[in-house]
Amino acid sequence: MTQPAFRRTPLSADERARGAANFVPLVAEHLVTQGRFRVSADTPELVELFQSVARRVGETLGRPVVSYANGRYLVIAFSQDADGEASAISSI
Repeated sequence: MTQPAFRRTPLSADERARGAANFVPLVAEHLVTQGRFRVSADTPELVELFQSVARRVGETLGRPVVSYANGRYLVIAFSQDADGEASAISSI
């Protein structure tokens, strides 16, 4: 007997909003202390969620924040300074 295939249930609008609101402080803390935040984001829905989190973190910290997704992970980090120096990106 075979098991049914694993299927993810899409997040509701309320779940998406609560998730974004709850991840903002966590991501902001990681950026300030470690310079970047990396999370497994292997679906378009998760990429969209964490990109909205990145935007809100940038607004919260008052600093430019960028996010990079490669289909498996999403990395959120500080953007480059006006001088052209990377603020907090080491090796992604």
